[in-house]
Amino acid sequence: MNVAAKIRYLRSVEGHLRGLDREMTQKEIVAAIKREMKKSISQSYLSQLENGTRKHLTNTTRLLLARFFKVHPGYLVDDPEGFQTELITDLSEQEDKLDLWLIQGVERFRRDPPLAEALLKVARHEDTRKCILLLAEVLDAPGLLNRLWDVLKPKEVLRDELA
Repeated sequence: MNVAAKIRYLRSVEGHLRGLDREMTQKEIVAAIKREMKKSISQSYLSQLENGTRKHLTNTTRLLLARFFKVHPGYLVDDPEGFQTELITDLSEQEDKLDLWLIQGVERFRRDPPLAEALLKVARHEDTRKCILLLAEVLDAPGLLNRLWDVLKPKEVLRDELA
């Protein structure tokens, strides 16, 4: 995947994560960066990056976009020819597949921003497997899920999300 496609993809995911049920426009991205990060990038520069007119980002822009989209700066480069999204080593393969599966779930459930955000948080955690195993233990303990939910997520918030 090239950097242009990655930026378009991130713009789409960001809109869904922010509850817009659509991709964010380039103008919205520029405004959000200015408002949230107190930095600026022009809409025309972002457009040139997305349509491939500009093939490479400056280091400053790469770092800014990486912080805004909460991705590693190394993600914002063209993938080399023959690049594989899954690691070949056995050590991390299962964890990476789990993270990929969760990120695909973010896309699948983009119309449910709280669920999409929860899936993304688990995928971004350094030990995704442990998170899933902990969830299984919580579900096995009678009443623990509801007790935790009541403490961590008040009923008023749940009502607002369902409305």
